[in-house]
Amino acid sequence: MKKIFSIFLVGCGMMMLNSCGEYQKVLKNPDVNYRYEYAKQAFEKGKYGQTITILGELVTLFKGTANAEESLYLLALSHYENQDYMNSGSYFKTYYQHYPKGQYTELARFYAGYGYYLDSPDTQLDQSGTYKAIEELQNFLDYFPKSDKAMIAQNCIFELQDKLVLKELQSAQLYYNLGNYMGNNYESAVIVAKNAIKDYPYSKYKEPLEMLILKARYQEANQSVDYKKAERFRDVVDEYYSFINDYPESEYRKEADNIYEIAKKYIKE
Repeated sequence: MKKIFSIFLVGCGMMMLNSCGEYQKVLKNPDVNYRYEYAKQAFEKGKYGQTITILGELVTLFKGTANAEESLYLLALSHYENQDYMNSGSYFKTYYQHYPKGQYTELARFYAGYGYYLDSPDTQLDQSGTYKAIEELQNFLDYFPKSDKAMIAQNCIFELQDKLVLKELQSAQLYYNLGNYMGNNYESAVIVAKNAIKDYPYSKYKEPLEMLILKARYQEANQSVDYKKAERFRDVVDEYYSFINDYPESEYRKEADNIYEIAKKYIKE
């Protein structure tokens, strides 16, 4: 049994060596068309690293030839399938800029944005990639509004926008948690939350943002000097009515009602 297994391993090793040897010969082959056909076969077999290496050189050599358009798109798609979305996005963009009405332009615009979407970072990190994804996907929709991928792109944009709003919600919550430490952070929380609602009025995070505004206004009023309390609690009541009008069945309704009951005691009829 061990002998059979050893023979099997030797056979696999020989196949790998032959495969690697063939690939090395292809890289040195002066026939660009032969290398290109090998690159396409490597792509079909899922050997994206080989495809990228070969096409990385060929796309320059193919400029102005019949293979220029397809090779550039295939290079971009190889990076995409290899989950290198930054490079794939760059090559897809190069493609659709050079071939605005090309055979693969619709797909190039979609995959450029979708790759950035897949690569969008966690909300704790810088969101430059998220903005880039939204921009590319929106451009795709502008150029191909009737594409069969339009719904996917639109849903991705909504998801990415919610991610941006969540980051703002987290920032506003941080200000709220800081309270009056080294300044009026409640006001900063309100500003951040209101700007997020203004920029993305249909986000799924609008309700918790509005509740945070109400809570921040309440804390700001409650911790004010006496002569400012009446005025600031009026703002609390205004925020309360705005909140319950928008979300009468909110999960935060009990907390909001408690805030209102306290706030109205400070307002003279």
